[in-house]
Amino acid sequence: MYFLGQAGNFKAADILRHTFAFGTRQSLEQLRAHLSERYQVESPRVAFYQTGRTALSAAIKATVPKNSKIAITSLTCYAVVQAVKAAHCVPIFVDVSPKTLHFGAPELRATLKKYPDIKAIIVQNNLGIPVDITAIKRVAKGLVIIEDLAHCAGAAYPNGQEVGTVGDATILSFGKGKSIDAISGGALILRNKTLPHPKEPLRRPKLSDSLRARFYPLIGATIRGFYHIKLGRLFTSLMLKLHFIQKSADAPLDFSRRLTYPQAKLALYQLERLPKNRSPIREFYLVERRDELLKELESHGFIMYDIWYDTPVAPERYYKKANFPEDECPMAVKLSQQLVNLPTYYGEQAMVPARKIIKKYDVTSLIAKEVKK
Repeated sequence: MYFLGQAGNFKAADILRHTFAFGTRQSLEQLRAHLSERYQVESPRVAFYQTGRTALSAAIKATVPKNSKIAITSLTCYAVVQAVKAAHCVPIFVDVSPKTLHFGAPELRATLKKYPDIKAIIVQNNLGIPVDITAIKRVAKGLVIIEDLAHCAGAAYPNGQEVGTVGDATILSFGKGKSIDAISGGALILRNKTLPHPKEPLRRPKLSDSLRARFYPLIGATIRGFYHIKLGRLFTSLMLKLHFIQKSADAPLDFSRRLTYPQAKLALYQLERLPKNRSPIREFYLVERRDELLKELESHGFIMYDIWYDTPVAPERYYKKANFPEDECPMAVKLSQQLVNLPTYYGEQAMVPARKIIKKYDVTSLIAKEVKK
Protein backbone atom coordinates (compact mmCIF):
# COMPACT_ATOMS: atom_id res chain seq x y z
CA MET A 1 0.00 0.00 0.00
CA TYR A 2 1.07 3.59 -0.62
CA PHE A 3 0.45 6.45 1.81
CA LEU A 4 0.66 10.22 1.73
CA GLY A 5 0.81 10.58 5.52
CA GLN A 6 1.91 8.42 8.44
CA ALA A 7 5.61 8.82 7.60
CA GLY A 8 4.91 7.14 4.27
CA ASN A 9 8.31 8.03 2.85
CA PHE A 10 10.28 6.27 5.60
CA LYS A 11 11.94 3.04 4.52
CA ALA A 12 13.28 0.45 6.99
CA ALA A 13 16.74 2.03 7.11
CA ASP A 14 15.20 5.48 7.69
CA ILE A 15 13.07 4.15 10.55
CA LEU A 16 16.09 2.59 12.25
CA ARG A 17 18.20 5.71 11.70
CA HIS A 18 15.49 7.89 13.18
CA THR A 19 14.61 5.66 16.13
CA PHE A 20 18.21 5.24 17.26
CA ALA A 21 19.55 8.67 16.29
CA PHE A 22 22.09 10.12 18.70
CA GLY A 23 23.25 13.72 18.57
CA THR A 24 25.38 16.14 20.54
CA ARG A 25 25.83 19.89 20.66
CA GLN A 26 28.27 19.41 17.80
CA SER A 27 25.41 18.01 15.68
CA LEU A 28 23.52 21.27 16.14
CA GLU A 29 26.56 23.36 15.26
CA GLN A 30 27.24 21.26 12.16
CA LEU A 31 23.67 21.87 11.01
CA ARG A 32 24.09 25.58 11.72
CA ALA A 33 27.28 25.68 9.66
CA HIS A 34 25.57 23.91 6.74
CA LEU A 35 22.61 26.30 6.75
CA SER A 36 24.79 29.41 7.07
CA GLU A 37 26.80 28.35 4.03
CA ARG A 38 23.80 27.19 2.01
CA TYR A 39 21.76 30.33 2.61
CA GLN A 40 24.68 32.75 2.59
CA VAL A 41 24.75 34.15 6.13
CA GLU A 42 27.06 34.19 9.14
CA SER A 43 26.38 31.30 11.52
CA PRO A 44 25.03 33.54 14.37
CA ARG A 45 22.15 34.39 12.01
CA VAL A 46 20.84 30.82 12.22
CA ALA A 47 18.56 29.80 15.12
CA PHE A 48 16.73 26.57 15.88
CA TYR A 49 13.28 25.92 17.35
CA GLN A 50 11.11 23.00 18.35
CA THR A 51 8.72 23.57 15.42
CA GLY A 52 8.70 25.19 12.00
CA ARG A 53 5.76 27.43 12.90
CA THR A 54 7.78 28.85 15.79
CA ALA A 55 10.66 29.60 13.42
CA LEU A 56 8.22 31.33 11.05
CA SER A 57 6.73 33.42 13.84
CA ALA A 58 10.24 34.35 15.00
CA ALA A 59 11.06 35.45 11.44
CA ILE A 60 8.03 37.74 11.37
CA LYS A 61 8.83 39.21 14.79
CA ALA A 62 12.41 39.86 13.68
CA THR A 63 11.55 41.62 10.41
CA VAL A 64 8.40 43.74 10.93
CA PRO A 65 6.78 45.72 13.77
CA LYS A 66 3.80 44.44 15.75
CA ASN A 67 0.37 44.80 14.12
CA SER A 68 1.86 44.66 10.61
CA LYS A 69 -0.17 43.12 7.81
CA ILE A 70 1.50 40.02 6.34
CA ALA A 71 0.51 38.65 2.92
CA ILE A 72 0.22 34.85 2.88
CA THR A 73 -0.99 32.42 0.25
CA SER A 74 -4.65 31.43 0.52
CA LEU A 75 -3.95 27.70 0.23
CA THR A 76 -2.01 27.06 3.39
CA CYS A 77 -1.85 25.34 6.75
CA TYR A 78 -3.29 26.87 9.90
CA ALA A 79 0.27 26.78 11.27
CA VAL A 80 1.10 29.77 9.04
CA VAL A 81 -1.90 31.73 10.31
CA GLN A 82 -0.96 30.79 13.86
CA ALA A 83 2.62 31.94 13.32
CA VAL A 84 1.50 35.34 12.01
CA LYS A 85 -0.89 35.88 14.92
CA ALA A 86 1.69 34.74 17.49
CA ALA A 87 3.95 37.51 16.15
CA HIS A 88 1.10 39.95 16.88
CA CYS A 89 0.55 40.60 13.20
CA VAL A 90 -2.41 40.29 10.82
CA PRO A 91 -2.58 37.66 8.05
CA ILE A 92 -3.84 38.91 4.68
CA PHE A 93 -4.77 36.09 2.32
CA VAL A 94 -3.75 36.36 -1.34
CA ASP A 95 -5.67 34.32 -3.91
CA VAL A 96 -3.80 31.71 -5.91
CA SER A 97 -3.11 30.57 -9.45
CA PRO A 98 -4.30 27.08 -10.47
CA LYS A 99 -0.91 26.52 -12.11
CA THR A 100 1.15 26.72 -8.92
CA LEU A 101 -1.43 26.66 -6.08
CA HIS A 102 0.32 29.82 -4.88
CA PHE A 103 -0.03 33.52 -5.54
CA GLY A 104 1.92 35.00 -8.41
CA ALA A 105 2.63 38.62 -9.34
CA PRO A 106 -0.95 39.38 -10.62
CA GLU A 107 -2.62 38.05 -7.47
CA LEU A 108 -0.16 39.85 -5.19
CA ARG A 109 -0.59 43.10 -7.11
CA ALA A 110 -4.37 42.96 -6.65
CA THR A 111 -4.01 42.34 -2.92
CA LEU A 112 -1.50 45.16 -2.45
CA LYS A 113 -3.90 47.51 -4.21
CA LYS A 114 -6.57 46.64 -1.65
CA TYR A 115 -4.16 46.53 1.32
CA PRO A 116 -1.38 49.06 0.53
CA ASP A 117 -0.09 48.92 4.12
CA ILE A 118 1.11 45.30 3.87
CA LYS A 119 4.64 45.10 5.30
CA ALA A 120 5.79 41.59 4.38
CA ILE A 121 4.99 38.58 2.21
CA ILE A 122 5.53 34.89 2.91
CA VAL A 123 6.48 32.78 -0.11
CA GLN A 124 6.00 29.06 0.54
CA ASN A 125 6.12 27.43 -2.93
CA ASN A 126 3.26 25.00 -2.30
CA LEU A 127 4.04 21.30 -2.78
CA GLY A 128 7.55 22.39 -3.75
CA ILE A 129 6.39 24.04 -6.99
CA PRO A 130 8.56 27.15 -7.40
CA VAL A 131 6.86 30.48 -8.06
CA ASP A 132 8.15 33.15 -10.42
CA ILE A 133 10.15 34.90 -7.74
CA THR A 134 11.53 37.53 -10.13
CA ALA A 135 8.04 38.80 -10.97
CA ILE A 136 6.94 38.62 -7.33
CA LYS A 137 9.98 40.63 -6.20
CA ARG A 138 9.14 43.37 -8.70
CA VAL A 139 5.63 43.68 -7.29
CA ALA A 140 6.82 43.35 -3.67
CA LYS A 141 9.48 46.06 -3.97
CA GLY A 142 10.10 47.59 -0.55
CA LEU A 143 8.39 44.75 1.31
CA VAL A 144 10.02 42.16 3.55
CA ILE A 145 10.17 38.73 1.87
CA ILE A 146 10.12 35.65 4.07
CA GLU A 147 10.74 32.33 2.32
CA ASP A 148 9.05 29.35 3.94
CA LEU A 149 10.88 26.21 2.80
CA ALA A 150 8.62 23.65 4.50
CA HIS A 151 7.63 22.22 1.09
CA CYS A 152 10.55 23.20 -1.06
CA ALA A 153 14.04 22.93 0.46
CA GLY A 154 16.49 22.18 -2.34
CA ALA A 155 14.25 23.43 -5.15
CA ALA A 156 15.22 26.24 -7.54
CA TYR A 157 13.23 29.18 -8.86
CA PRO A 158 12.81 29.59 -12.65
CA ASN A 159 15.63 32.16 -12.60
CA GLY A 160 18.03 29.50 -11.26
CA GLN A 161 18.34 30.80 -7.69
CA GLU A 162 17.92 28.20 -4.97
CA VAL A 163 14.85 28.75 -2.81
CA GLY A 164 15.84 30.34 0.46
CA THR A 165 18.57 32.54 -1.04
CA VAL A 166 16.33 35.44 -2.09
CA GLY A 167 14.42 36.87 0.87
CA ASP A 168 15.18 38.83 4.03
CA ALA A 169 14.53 35.70 6.08
CA THR A 170 14.33 31.99 5.37
CA ILE A 171 12.69 29.35 7.53
CA LEU A 172 12.73 25.58 7.35
CA SER A 173 10.31 23.14 8.93
CA PHE A 174 11.53 19.66 9.82
CA GLY A 175 8.00 18.43 10.53
CA LYS A 176 6.19 15.29 9.36
CA GLY A 177 5.87 15.02 5.59
CA LYS A 178 7.89 18.17 4.92
CA SER A 179 10.78 18.44 2.47
CA ILE A 180 13.18 17.80 5.37
CA ASP A 181 11.46 15.36 7.70
CA ALA A 182 12.76 14.92 11.25
CA ILE A 183 9.14 14.72 12.54
CA SER A 184 9.45 18.11 14.24
CA GLY A 185 11.77 21.08 14.47
CA GLY A 186 12.50 24.26 12.57
CA ALA A 187 15.21 26.75 11.68
CA LEU A 188 15.33 30.50 11.08
CA ILE A 189 17.97 32.10 8.87
CA LEU A 190 18.00 35.91 9.00
CA ARG A 191 19.54 36.93 5.68
CA ASN A 192 19.01 40.69 6.01
CA LYS A 193 22.28 41.83 7.56
CA THR A 194 20.73 45.01 8.97
CA LEU A 195 18.69 42.93 11.42
CA PRO A 196 20.03 41.85 14.84
CA HIS A 197 21.05 38.22 15.29
CA PRO A 198 18.14 36.00 16.34
CA LYS A 199 17.97 34.72 19.91
CA GLU A 200 17.98 30.94 20.02
CA PRO A 201 15.95 29.22 22.76
CA LEU A 202 17.94 27.08 25.18
CA ARG A 203 15.37 24.73 26.67
CA ARG A 204 14.93 21.25 25.24
CA PRO A 205 11.47 20.10 24.17
CA LYS A 206 9.46 18.22 26.77
CA LEU A 207 10.53 14.60 27.12
CA SER A 208 7.11 13.45 25.88
CA ASP A 209 7.50 15.54 22.71
CA SER A 210 11.03 14.23 22.11
CA LEU A 211 9.97 10.61 22.53
CA ARG A 212 6.94 11.12 20.30
CA ALA A 213 9.16 12.53 17.55
CA ARG A 214 11.69 9.72 17.92
CA PHE A 215 9.21 6.87 17.68
CA TYR A 216 6.74 8.33 15.18
CA PRO A 217 8.31 6.63 12.11
CA LEU A 218 8.17 3.27 13.88
CA ILE A 219 4.54 3.85 14.89
CA GLY A 220 3.76 5.02 11.35
CA ALA A 221 5.21 1.80 9.93
CA THR A 222 3.06 -0.20 12.36
CA ILE A 223 -0.05 1.70 11.25
CA ARG A 224 0.76 1.00 7.61
CA GLY A 225 1.36 -2.66 8.40
CA PHE A 226 -2.02 -3.01 10.09
CA TYR A 227 -3.91 -0.99 7.49
CA HIS A 228 -4.61 -3.84 5.06
CA ILE A 229 -6.33 -5.86 7.80
CA LYS A 230 -8.54 -2.85 8.68
CA LEU A 231 -6.76 -2.10 11.95
CA GLY A 232 -4.69 0.87 10.76
CA ARG A 233 -7.27 3.54 11.55
CA LEU A 234 -8.14 1.93 14.88
CA PHE A 235 -4.47 1.82 15.88
CA THR A 236 -4.06 5.46 14.78
CA SER A 237 -7.01 6.52 16.98
CA LEU A 238 -5.52 4.64 19.92
CA MET A 239 -2.09 6.24 19.47
CA LEU A 240 -3.71 9.71 19.28
CA LYS A 241 -5.73 9.13 22.44
CA LEU A 242 -2.63 7.95 24.29
CA HIS A 243 -0.67 10.96 22.89
CA PHE A 244 1.95 8.66 21.37
CA ILE A 245 1.42 10.51 18.09
CA GLN A 246 0.23 14.03 17.35
CA LYS A 247 -1.50 15.56 14.36
CA SER A 248 0.81 17.94 12.52
CA ALA A 249 -1.50 20.94 12.88
CA ASP A 250 -1.50 20.51 16.67
CA ALA A 251 2.26 20.94 17.13
CA PRO A 252 3.20 23.55 19.76
CA LEU A 253 4.33 27.09 19.08
CA ASP A 254 6.84 27.75 21.83
CA PHE A 255 9.61 30.36 21.62
CA SER A 256 11.40 28.88 24.64
CA ARG A 257 12.26 25.43 23.24
CA ARG A 258 14.88 24.45 20.67
CA LEU A 259 15.54 21.64 18.23
CA THR A 260 16.92 18.46 19.81
CA TYR A 261 20.43 17.25 19.00
CA PRO A 262 19.26 13.96 17.39
CA GLN A 263 16.85 15.89 15.15
CA ALA A 264 19.67 18.24 14.15
CA LYS A 265 21.68 15.23 13.07
CA LEU A 266 18.74 13.79 11.11
CA ALA A 267 18.00 17.12 9.42
CA LEU A 268 21.64 17.58 8.37
CA TYR A 269 21.74 14.03 6.99
CA GLN A 270 18.81 14.84 4.68
CA LEU A 271 19.99 18.33 3.73
CA GLU A 272 23.38 17.02 2.63
CA ARG A 273 21.65 14.53 0.33
CA LEU A 274 19.21 16.90 -1.34
CA PRO A 275 19.45 16.68 -5.12
CA LYS A 276 20.18 19.89 -6.97
CA ASN A 277 17.01 21.59 -8.29
CA ARG A 278 14.88 19.18 -6.32
CA SER A 279 11.54 18.15 -7.82
CA PRO A 280 8.26 19.00 -6.05
CA ILE A 281 7.44 16.74 -3.09
CA ARG A 282 3.91 16.17 -4.41
CA GLU A 283 2.16 16.37 -7.77
CA PHE A 284 -1.38 17.67 -7.86
CA TYR A 285 -4.52 17.15 -9.91
CA LEU A 286 -7.87 18.91 -9.97
CA VAL A 287 -10.71 16.41 -10.06
CA GLU A 288 -14.47 16.02 -9.91
CA ARG A 289 -16.21 13.67 -7.45
CA ARG A 290 -13.17 13.67 -5.18
CA ASP A 291 -14.63 11.49 -2.41
CA GLU A 292 -15.49 8.81 -4.96
CA LEU A 293 -11.99 9.02 -6.43
CA LEU A 294 -10.29 8.70 -3.03
CA LYS A 295 -12.31 5.58 -2.25
CA GLU A 296 -11.40 4.04 -5.60
CA LEU A 297 -7.72 4.86 -5.01
CA GLU A 298 -7.91 3.23 -1.57
CA SER A 299 -9.45 0.08 -3.05
CA HIS A 300 -6.31 -0.20 -5.21
CA GLY A 301 -3.90 0.38 -2.31
CA PHE A 302 -3.37 4.16 -2.57
CA ILE A 303 -4.26 5.91 0.71
CA MET A 304 -4.31 9.55 -0.41
CA TYR A 305 -6.67 11.27 2.04
CA ASP A 306 -3.99 13.57 3.46
CA ILE A 307 -4.81 16.36 1.00
CA TRP A 308 -2.99 19.67 0.88
CA TYR A 309 -5.52 21.39 0.95
CA ASP A 310 -9.11 20.19 1.41
CA THR A 311 -10.04 23.65 2.75
CA PRO A 312 -8.19 26.86 1.87
CA VAL A 313 -6.70 26.86 5.36
CA ALA A 314 -6.16 23.28 6.46
CA PRO A 315 -7.00 21.19 8.37
CA GLU A 316 -10.75 21.68 8.25
CA ARG A 317 -11.13 21.68 12.04
CA TYR A 318 -9.18 24.98 12.15
CA TYR A 319 -10.81 26.59 9.11
CA LYS A 320 -13.37 28.75 10.94
CA LYS A 321 -10.72 29.89 13.38
CA ALA A 322 -8.69 31.30 10.46
CA ASN A 323 -11.47 33.76 9.50
CA PHE A 324 -10.79 33.08 5.85
CA PRO A 325 -12.24 35.71 3.42
CA GLU A 326 -13.84 33.44 0.81
CA ASP A 327 -15.13 36.37 -1.25
CA GLU A 328 -11.56 37.72 -1.67
CA CYS A 329 -10.03 34.35 -2.62
CA PRO A 330 -12.53 32.51 -4.84
CA MET A 331 -9.90 30.49 -6.71
CA ALA A 332 -8.51 29.05 -3.48
CA VAL A 333 -12.01 28.03 -2.41
CA LYS A 334 -12.65 26.33 -5.75
CA LEU A 335 -9.30 24.53 -5.90
CA SER A 336 -9.58 23.26 -2.34
CA GLN A 337 -12.75 21.40 -3.38
CA GLN A 338 -10.98 19.65 -6.27
CA LEU A 339 -7.38 19.01 -5.20
CA VAL A 340 -5.77 15.61 -4.86
CA ASN A 341 -2.06 14.99 -4.41
CA LEU A 342 0.28 12.13 -5.15
CA PRO A 343 3.65 11.73 -3.42
CA THR A 344 6.79 11.90 -5.54
CA TYR A 345 8.99 9.96 -3.10
CA TYR A 346 7.68 6.58 -4.27
CA GLY A 347 8.94 7.06 -7.83
CA GLU A 348 7.28 7.31 -11.21
CA GLN A 349 6.41 3.67 -11.84
CA ALA A 350 4.81 3.12 -8.44
CA MET A 351 2.25 5.85 -9.10
CA VAL A 352 1.28 4.77 -12.65
CA PRO A 353 -1.84 2.82 -11.54
CA ALA A 354 -2.95 5.77 -9.38
CA ARG A 355 -2.59 8.20 -12.28
CA LYS A 356 -4.72 5.95 -14.49
CA ILE A 357 -7.49 6.05 -11.90
CA ILE A 358 -7.19 9.82 -11.44
CA LYS A 359 -7.39 10.36 -15.20
CA LYS A 360 -11.06 9.32 -15.13
CA TYR A 361 -11.83 12.20 -12.75
CA ASP A 362 -9.25 14.75 -13.88
CA VAL A 363 -10.50 18.25 -14.81
CA THR A 364 -7.15 20.07 -14.55
CA SER A 365 -7.11 21.09 -18.21
CA LEU A 366 -10.72 22.29 -18.03
CA ILE A 367 -9.91 24.55 -15.09
CA ALA A 368 -6.91 25.98 -16.97
CA LYS A 369 -9.11 26.81 -19.98
CA GLU A 370 -11.72 28.39 -17.74
CA VAL A 371 -9.11 30.61 -16.10
CA LYS A 372 -7.78 31.78 -19.47
CA LYS A 373 -11.28 32.96 -20.42
